Amino acid sequence: MFVQQAIAILDSGVGGLTVVKEVMRQLPREKIIYFGDTARAPYGPRSAEEVRLFTEQIVDFLIQFNPKMIVIACNTATAAALDYIQSKVAIPVIGVIHPGARAAISTTKTGKIGVIGTLGTIRSGAYSSALKELNPTLEIVSEACPTLVPLVEQGLYETPEAVEVVRDALKEIRQYSMDCLILGCTHYPFLKPVIQTVIGSSVKLISSADETAREISTVLHQKGKLARGSELPVHQFFCSGDPEMFRQIALRWLGKQIELTPIVWQISSPTG
Repeated sequence: MFVQQAIAILDSGVGGLTVVKEVMRQLPREKIIYFGDTARAPYGPRSAEEVRLFTEQIVDFLIQFNPKMIVIACNTATAAALDYIQSKVAIPVIGVIHPGARAAISTTKTGKIGVIGTLGTIRSGAYSSALKELNPTLEIVSEACPTLVPLVEQGLYETPEAVEVVRDALKEIRQYSMDCLILGCTHYPFLKPVIQTVIGSSVKLISSADETAREISTVLHQKGKLARGSELPVHQFFCSGDPEMFRQIALRWLGKQIELTPIVWQISSPTG
């Protein structure tokens, strides 16, 4: 009997639900197992070593479900741990940085690209490296926006407060001449309408979540691993923090109730 393998998706919190939503839309027959590390979000201010430890811990948990692919749907974790996780497991592992970089390059007309992300992502220089690797002539400006992830994790992304927080976070990068802006954190698409209003209609927003879903489709097709059959999958969700907040945000974002299991980690942060 054929047993459908799942796509395992992990994130520091609810941000990876932006990838989940796109996978559900683009690949509705694919089963998803999702882990949001909401108890330890945000990852952005943490050290790369700590983020790598957390990512490895979540991957070890997800591997027990025998997934066919792992998606690190967190830009901070992608920057800190993608290469390491790829060397550790025998299945395809993809991140969210290179898909976003490729989309920006195919979109820009002026070669001037903005990037916003967490402290960890911006500090790593991962987007600049990915963009320059593809086109060394690009002009890139990056800005860390540490106030945005907590806003989303608290479910406040559609409030008047969100407008003020986003306006303040983008006040420096708004002064830069660019024609596209990479939302270099999977939490940021929750704030896309607000970011678009603040940054202006002339700047195209690039969601790494959208592009990552396309990358998933491409890799699974190449591997001959796309889901077969007509049965709709039953997805599984896990989170390490407040399950009620996670359920509320997932319901609002995905438009459906989810099967959620809270997980309490036995391994604490190395910094306490």
